[in-house]
Amino acid sequence: MKTGKIATQGPSGEKQEGRSRKSLVQPRKTNGLGLNVNGGLNNICVYCGSGKGRTRAYAAAARTLGRALAKAGIGLVYGGGSLGLMGELAHSTLKHGGRVVGVIPSFLSAREKMLREADELIVAESMHERKMLMFERSDAFVALPGGVGTLEELVEQITWSQLGRHTKPIIIANIENFWAPFLKLLEHMRAESFIRTGLEVNCIVVDSAEEIVPAAIAAAGKKLEGGEEAVISRL
Repeated sequence: MKTGKIATQGPSGEKQEGRSRKSLVQPRKTNGLGLNVNGGLNNICVYCGSGKGRTRAYAAAARTLGRALAKAGIGLVYGGGSLGLMGELAHSTLKHGGRVVGVIPSFLSAREKMLREADELIVAESMHERKMLMFERSDAFVALPGGVGTLEELVEQITWSQLGRHTKPIIIANIENFWAPFLKLLEHMRAESFIRTGLEVNCIVVDSAEEIVPAAIAAAGKKLEGGEEAVISRL
C-alpha cells in the first residue's frame, strides 16, 4: 500500500484506492417544517470493545444503538471489526437498514476480522490515520464499554474538545455503570484543579443505549441553533 493512499473495500470484496468509495451523505430527515429531526447529524462515531465483556447488557446496548442509528438515518463510523461489541453494533445497524463505515489499520485486519459487509471498509496504514479518518467522517462521538483502546479513543476526543480543536458532541454510555470509575477520576481531576475554568471537560453521560441517539441529536441541534461550527480549527 502506498503512503497516503487508503484501500477501501465494499461488500463484494472489491478493493479500490482513494479517499472515498461511496458517499455517506443522505438528505437530512425533517419534521415537515424544514427542521432537522436528527440535529444535522450525518454520521456518529462509536468507540467500543473488540470483545463482548462479561455482562450481556453490553452487547444488548450495542445492538440497541445500532438499531437506533438506522432508525434515525444516522450513519455509523466505527473501528471496522466484526468481533465483540464492534461486531454486535455494526451487524445490528446493517440488519435494520443503516449505513456502516469501518476504519481499520492493516495490522489489525486479521486479528479483529474486518466486517466485509460494511457499506465502506477503509484499511488505514496506522492507528493515527485510522483515528483521524474516523474523526473527519463523524459529527459526534459515543463511547460504549471497551478496553484501553476504547478509553484512549474517548480521552483523545475529550482532550481535543478541551483544547478547543472541535465542538462535536461526546456521549459516554455508562451501561451498567461501566464508566463510573473513569467519571470518578474526572471528578478527582476537577477537585485537584487540573480540570478547571478554560479547560473544562464537556461530555454527556447517559445510562442506557436508548438515550444515546436522542442525546446526540439534542446536543447537535443546540449547536445548529447557536450557529456553532462542528470543527473550529484543524487538528
